[in-house]
Amino acid sequence: MDLNQYLSMFIDEANDHLQALNEHMLELESQPDDVSIVQVIFRSAHTLKGMSATMGFEDLASLTHQMENVLDMVRNHQLSMDDFIFDTLFRSLDALEAMVGDITNGGEGKADVTEIVASLQSIVSGDYKKEKSADESASEQETSAQSESLDEFQRSILEQSLEAGMHVYHIRIELREDCVLKAARAYMVFQVLSQYGEVVKSAPPAQDIEQDKFDSGFSIFFVSQTEVEQLKHEVGQVSELESVEIKDMTLEDVRQWNQRADEVHTSAKETAATAVKPAVEQDKPKSAPTASPAVTTQDAAKKSSASPAPNKAVQNRTIRVDIERLDVLMNLLSEMLIDRVRLEQLAGELKQHDLTETVEHLVRVSSDLQNIVLKMRMVPVDVVFSRFPRMVRDLAKSLDKKVDFIITGADTEMDRTVIDEIGDPLVHLLRNAVDHGIESIEERIAKGKSETGTVQLRAYQSGNHVFIEIEEDGHGIDRDKILSKAMKNGIVSPDKAASLSDEQVYQLLFASGFSTADKVSDVSGRGVGLDVVKSKIASLGGHVIVESKLGQGTTFIVQLPLTLSILSAMLFTLGTEKYAIPLTSIVETGLVQKDDIRRLHGGIRMIDYRDSVIPLLSLSALFDCASYSDMDEDEIEIIIIRKGERLAALAVDDFVGQNEIVLKPLGNYLKNTPGISGATILGDGQVALIIDPNALLK
Repeated sequence: MDLNQYLSMFIDEANDHLQALNEHMLELESQPDDVSIVQVIFRSAHTLKGMSATMGFEDLASLTHQMENVLDMVRNHQLSMDDFIFDTLFRSLDALEAMVGDITNGGEGKADVTEIVASLQSIVSGDYKKEKSADESASEQETSAQSESLDEFQRSILEQSLEAGMHVYHIRIELREDCVLKAARAYMVFQVLSQYGEVVKSAPPAQDIEQDKFDSGFSIFFVSQTEVEQLKHEVGQVSELESVEIKDMTLEDVRQWNQRADEVHTSAKETAATAVKPAVEQDKPKSAPTASPAVTTQDAAKKSSASPAPNKAVQNRTIRVDIERLDVLMNLLSEMLIDRVRLEQLAGELKQHDLTETVEHLVRVSSDLQNIVLKMRMVPVDVVFSRFPRMVRDLAKSLDKKVDFIITGADTEMDRTVIDEIGDPLVHLLRNAVDHGIESIEERIAKGKSETGTVQLRAYQSGNHVFIEIEEDGHGIDRDKILSKAMKNGIVSPDKAASLSDEQVYQLLFASGFSTADKVSDVSGRGVGLDVVKSKIASLGGHVIVESKLGQGTTFIVQLPLTLSILSAMLFTLGTEKYAIPLTSIVETGLVQKDDIRRLHGGIRMIDYRDSVIPLLSLSALFDCASYSDMDEDEIEIIIIRKGERLAALAVDDFVGQNEIVLKPLGNYLKNTPGISGATILGDGQVALIIDPNALLK
């Protein structure tokens, strides 16, 4: 039987199970005695094993089977969870994710997991407690092997740097045997490199190098625009270096680096592999060639079904649809809505009963269709957020920090096309928050703070935008330190620096190659990472705002468009021009008399509104409207808009009414027009510009 037709289904189901396994493992880590969580983990692992065996991915099935053995002992109270078991199970999940990723990229899902299997088997036999010293030695060997590998975050930085036209170098430094101050020489090398680019990763980690915990050599992944010859000459000026090897890496080198690093270390493990593999083969579950994936994955479906008949297959109530088909459906619906508005106008003019009745029915049906299509494209941000708790947990552990990670607003929905793109920028921001923002335990205690730092990830909708905030209660951003580094790098002049606002200073963090780090970090570095964040968010039509208080923490606010093609809006006029504003941003409408308007120094106009004073913005002046000016009116119609806690009043000429409008982009030449988010075509063929309330209130 040809199983390729089920491959995409298997990949989607496997990723769902792996995500669930990660989430429940994190939950179990906080409640290690809760057997009910272990039962859930065991069922997911069992389902994944069956799916993998059916599809012929034996390495996947074998590793999952070994995990099952450990989990079975835990759920039967024959084994208690400890740090070693948690770490081994998390390593197993990482290996499973790598295998599924290989399958997704067209591979066979094979990997050398003999070390992990050996650890799992030692847990089952109890040998891992008796052979602690041997395990520590093996752990050191594994750490050495892994130190050369790149994680997803580091690989993405290197790939994006190459795509931006920069060089990516792998530099191998060997110190002379008679070198006395190895850490000092290594520091001098890093100092030289920091003048020409950004260190993305070092092996061993920078912290170990600083503490002299390395032999005679170390390697560095380096991003720069400097040529090899000049770089080699500059590094070679440092004394007591035995050799300096610099390899100019290509995009293919970066993508295949981990695989090649694994091959190098595999030869050192062959003896251990020979001893472990027979046991692995013996424990491999047999696949069922006659079973189909639809039957194998029933375990997951049974959770929500009520006792199905013994021999009756459980039907899947969901289907997976290519996102491009939804794009086509949305475009067709948009065109239909434009025609619907035109029909409503014609029916109102002709006043024929049968025509009016038919159009009203068409309006009801098309409105229902519109809601369904919009909901099909909308996905909760939890799809992206759910993978971050595990990442923050691992990162905090590697940095020896305590971090309380809080997620709110995970049910906020966004268009699928935006959801698919925001993952990487949020990874960069969260890693920066944990590494650069949250202080060490000792530093927090010295400042009188709780030893546990807090990182909050929030999402909420405002108007036709979604806001994602990453807030931490760390030491905040030092304005003077940023300006000093910016002036040193020639980014701003001393005269201009004095006049910059805090927001403008914080935006310097997003400059390419800009870094305020006191020391090189393998985890994150302001500059390359934040540059990637800004470019990606800008490509999605959004922007990033930074708020910070020194000593209290920093908040990164990412504003993204919903990218909905259809929205409810209020239409109004400014003279002969028509405009639209999303209803979700409107608090209310009203009238204000000219005599009730207060003028402040600088020409700013304010009005009284519900026991407060809010600014009155002139849209006719902002958009240079020749046919209307609210300055000449004795009585002005206004629209009150809100963004968070901010309120403002917009002066308009006349209200047209509410309508469903189709959002059309302005194109590359006009997309950055202040205060305008797009345009729409009305039923009579006129074009109305759509106001962006968030831009007006910023």
